[in-house]
Amino acid sequence: MSTTETNQPELLQAIDKAQKDGKLTESAVQNITAWLTEDRYADYRDVVAQHIRDEKWQKLDDVFWTIIPFGTGGRRGRMYEIGSNAINDRTIGESAQGLADYVVQHVGGDDLSCAIAYDTRHKSRHFAELCAGIMVAAGFKVYFLDDYRATPQLSFAVREKNCDCGIMVTASHNPPSDNAVKVYWSTGGQVLPPHDKAIIDKVMSCQDIRVAPFDEALADGRVEIITDEIDTKFIDAAAACRFKGPRDAKILYSPLHGVGAAAVVPLLKRDGFDDVTVYEPHAEPSGDFPNVPGHVSNPENTAVFEKPIEAAKAGGFDVVLATDPDCDRLGVAAPLTTDVQGEWATFNGNQIGAILTQFVLSKAKEAGKLNPQKYVIKTLVTTELIRRIAASFDVRCEGDLLVGFKYIAEVVDREGPDDFLFGTEESHGYLVGQYCRDKDGAVACMLISELAAELKAAGKSMHEYLNDLYRQHGLHRESLVNVFMEGSEGMAAMQRLMAAFRNDPPKSLASIDVAAVRDYQANTTTSIADGSTSPLAGPNGNLIIMDLADEGNYVAVRPSGTEPKVKFYMFTRLSPEQSQDLDQAGKTLDERVASLEADIRAFAQKV
Repeated sequence: MSTTETNQPELLQAIDKAQKDGKLTESAVQNITAWLTEDRYADYRDVVAQHIRDEKWQKLDDVFWTIIPFGTGGRRGRMYEIGSNAINDRTIGESAQGLADYVVQHVGGDDLSCAIAYDTRHKSRHFAELCAGIMVAAGFKVYFLDDYRATPQLSFAVREKNCDCGIMVTASHNPPSDNAVKVYWSTGGQVLPPHDKAIIDKVMSCQDIRVAPFDEALADGRVEIITDEIDTKFIDAAAACRFKGPRDAKILYSPLHGVGAAAVVPLLKRDGFDDVTVYEPHAEPSGDFPNVPGHVSNPENTAVFEKPIEAAKAGGFDVVLATDPDCDRLGVAAPLTTDVQGEWATFNGNQIGAILTQFVLSKAKEAGKLNPQKYVIKTLVTTELIRRIAASFDVRCEGDLLVGFKYIAEVVDREGPDDFLFGTEESHGYLVGQYCRDKDGAVACMLISELAAELKAAGKSMHEYLNDLYRQHGLHRESLVNVFMEGSEGMAAMQRLMAAFRNDPPKSLASIDVAAVRDYQANTTTSIADGSTSPLAGPNGNLIIMDLADEGNYVAVRPSGTEPKVKFYMFTRLSPEQSQDLDQAGKTLDERVASLEADIRAFAQKV
């Protein structure tokens, strides 16, 4: 019997007293007790015990107050050596074991296989080897992408090797403290219902984690390195999505210290772009993300572009591209006019989605490949400008989707990949082609580079191209506000806030009446005028949309699936007739967006 086991009563008394003194939440005490007393956590008892003896109550509460969940992007959070609410060997191991157990039960057979890849984050390689050992111990053949590789390459590998599932070790654009696993199904898309809930059940009930030594599995062929094979085939498949046109564009590319250079640079070269420079301060693969503001490598953050734009102006570049650490998202900056030494500005995710939708559809039209059966896909919190562009080309827009690119992938398989043209979500995710079932920063880089070259040849800037769309379809302005609510108190506050929007929503926002509330959890629409409800067609999830009386203006609210925050999406629009003077129209909508943000924050603070 270990020292920890002999001292269990003393340790349990200590955490009980800490709860009574208000230093530990009840849920943390329950989870700490489990890690001290249950055999499945035996390897971690001594570390837990030492934290108790050292009275590290705040840390213990942080890492034990809940069980880290599966969200839209998998299981993601801060790394710490112990804790049910942290990323560590136990929580990662449970995730892989739960996946293995479910696939064995649901699929069965003797030739199961899993593809695994990892990014540049701290411990990503360690977690990838751990997952590989668990899958091998469960009877799987593991196809392993050795060295830092992009998430879309993992999705491609699952499909290319006909795997039953896949695991990507990455926390995408989260801070350096975080890591995660994204779990993929045989389609190459992230796991969807009903598989996700069934896998979670297996994860939550996981007792023993069985691990085969990685080196032994590699030596006897149960783990096979496929990096070179997938690199070649992935570039071939992505390059097959290119469009004809000029290739004279000078491109500055930043991988933001992530994996992207291994995919983006060879893909652009294959597509005929000879003048591509990797921005040197962001080139080093590093989980610390040392040279980006706040050490957060997120292309949604305009601050990451400040230094690259300076370099682009000095070097005469036409466009700046940046992908997040696992290279599934794209950010873009370009000069406002054709003067590359003049003023530059970034594009948000909705704007990139709009210009790429226009570009892809116009090139498909040129090639005579459009018909009413063709379709584009977007999520419910992505700009409706996408739908209007699609309608102008007489193609469908599948747009009633919850947040998460896995739902876009689901539509591709449901509606048929042969008619799929383009998929986009506001959080900078984009996809064309049939080779992959997740957003791909590399192929998005290729498309933007093609557009940049075409516009350069035509004597037009990318911002002017977007302005043409606004004049044609009406000016659209969107904004995203994140309200962080961390810890157990934050979770309770999130639940109260969502309940308030459902049961007692604001009567007006930005001095415009709220006409109706769409509740995708109850699948009802409630009229504010008379309180009547009607059925709401669409997906089921924790999303609320408040439609304002002025058509095209609405606010969406949802808890993040990967971080402790509530996300507020503001959507505003003017008609084409009101949008011909874009300067004046822009001022009108900027004021409206600011007013919406202020009203939403005020409402949230009162709850």
